Amino acid sequence: MKIGFIGCGNMATAIIKGIIRKQIIDAENIIASAKTKATLDRVQKELGVKVSTDNLEVTENSDILVLAVKPQYYPEVIAQIKDVVRKEQIVISIAPGKTLDWLQEQFGGGVRLVRTMPNTPALVGEGMTGACRNEYVTDEDYATVLRILGSFGEVETIPENLMDVCVSVSGSSPAYIYILIEAMADGAVADGMPRAQAYKFAAQSVLGSAKMVLETGKHPGELKDQVCSPGGTTIEAVRVLEEKGFRSSVIEAMKACVRKTRGI
Repeated sequence: MKIGFIGCGNMATAIIKGIIRKQIIDAENIIASAKTKATLDRVQKELGVKVSTDNLEVTENSDILVLAVKPQYYPEVIAQIKDVVRKEQIVISIAPGKTLDWLQEQFGGGVRLVRTMPNTPALVGEGMTGACRNEYVTDEDYATVLRILGSFGEVETIPENLMDVCVSVSGSSPAYIYILIEAMADGAVADGMPRAQAYKFAAQSVLGSAKMVLETGKHPGELKDQVCSPGGTTIEAVRVLEEKGFRSSVIEAMKACVRKTRGI
């Protein structure tokens, strides 16, 4: 099996690292393209994969092709490669807002397509990816793709009508969490804690809280209640967050993200 990447930014790099780390295939069976020689030199040195400035070369030398360019470049890239994409080849999209029907129309029909939405924590092996496929992708094909996507975190199959929701709840949400961590650290600094230490305390608290949700299986509200002693400090902080519209702000931000993805 050979895997090609058109585009080699942060997300492609994360996927490639996961594939190599989990020994799905060797680096010598991966080829990636980029516009600049500086990017290609970095990727080749860091990952040991083959590189090219030619998208056609990448397409012709891959069994699975990952379109890892920004969404606005998809029409241009697909126009370049569609005539050399083979019927047995699997094409993976990581672009928000680009539906399977839209992708199929761009390619001219008959292409095995898997639409995905990964996120940047894939860079540290803790990504969350939603995936769906079209009717041309066989069960065997899809199992292979899920194995690849699982190499850099967790992956779940979702219906395509939830893919835009996936963008808001996982694709974009790391940015929300970074703002939360920054705000928590700012609060600690305001009360005298050194900044570097404040970031560590805040980030570790977010990490630990997330693991509590995932590993205990308990409802987040139940876990929150366990921290809130009657008349205590935590419930007072929660009261202020609710007063300031914390929960509603998060929900409205996510709904705005979905609207943007849908072009509304």
